[in-house]
Amino acid sequence: MRVRTHFDVVVVGAGIVGLAHAYHALQQGMTVAVVDHADAVAGASVQNFGHACISAQSGDALTYAQAGRRHWLDLSQKAGFWSAETGTHCLARHDDEFAVLQQFVDLHGPERARLLDRSETLDRLPVSGDGVVGGMYMPDDLQVDPRTAAPSIARWLEMSGVHFHWRTAATSFEPGVVHTTRGRLAADTVFVTVNHDIDRLFPDYAEDGGLVRCRLHMMRAELPLKFALSTPLFTGWSLLRYSGFADLPGAPLLAERLRAEFPDYVELDLHQMYTPQPDGSILIGDIHFRDITAPPFQSEAGFEVLLRETRAIFGVDRIDVTERWQGLYSSAPGSEFLLATPTPGVHIVTVTTGIGMTTSMGLAETNIARILEDPDSRALAQVASAQVPVTVADPTLRASGTRR
Repeated sequence: MRVRTHFDVVVVGAGIVGLAHAYHALQQGMTVAVVDHADAVAGASVQNFGHACISAQSGDALTYAQAGRRHWLDLSQKAGFWSAETGTHCLARHDDEFAVLQQFVDLHGPERARLLDRSETLDRLPVSGDGVVGGMYMPDDLQVDPRTAAPSIARWLEMSGVHFHWRTAATSFEPGVVHTTRGRLAADTVFVTVNHDIDRLFPDYAEDGGLVRCRLHMMRAELPLKFALSTPLFTGWSLLRYSGFADLPGAPLLAERLRAEFPDYVELDLHQMYTPQPDGSILIGDIHFRDITAPPFQSEAGFEVLLRETRAIFGVDRIDVTERWQGLYSSAPGSEFLLATPTPGVHIVTVTTGIGMTTSMGLAETNIARILEDPDSRALAQVASAQVPVTVADPTLRASGTRR
């Protein structure tokens, strides 16, 4: 049997960003191959909250997130994984947090977010009433099952004609050719979507962009709540992590107060958020540590903070933790995407914060459209797309994003 070795598009990396590029190329009638060193979808694409946090983005990230929303819903039907149009709630337990929510609603209007008073917030959320000022609801956000969404998409793509080369590593590139550990693949266009491992294939681009690995602590738990948590839940810490809140006048004041009250939480780079799962469990996270090589050791201090704050926010004494894990994704200061063309026809596409699930579908659609519009050039602009950094009082409290 003759094995196909030439494709219109070769995608290196079977994470959600790579799968999204394969999906949009397939939708345009292109022949597609995906190369990955693992034997299945793994890494950041299954280690996350499964939360497409659309409304809290800005700039290109917001454009990609909004454009990708319908593709997530469409793929959940085609590939058979769970999805839900839940929206997201934000909880304010301090006046400065509520001020930021008010400013967000005033800026964007009721179509993007709705402000909630204290009574409405407590009616909607199974949280302790201690200190609750109010909240906000963002209706456009989605949820998928993080354990099954990306693997299901890979299976559906393979059944639909995409060629997957598992346990195969890309080693080098030249115009029209991908060299792999199992031989050469010819391709008109190549997308390199290997997330934090881009420094192993194109170290100069990673170093120039300041790319490092971000390690995060997460857990799954069962809680005896007053009633079910029906949507992802953000806290005041979340307002310091997303670019959509970046230029709001209340953000620096909020950051200053949290820095003063919780210096140990700032040191841990805490993002306190909760995402309910179809089985009734809740994903709890997260704290962050950044370095070129992320150490494998997890301090229990981070988990203790997450558990302590979970007890306080929900007013529960018992938390039954069923899983703990260490997520890993790429991070770069002051940017959300690293896009570059190191060789004609070879395009680096890396999301450099924790919004890969949120932006992948729209980002890939845009890239494939550019190829179709100018097939002869086969080159995306060499841009490290610096998105709006959060203007807060402390550099450790900046928008680094979280998984979605």
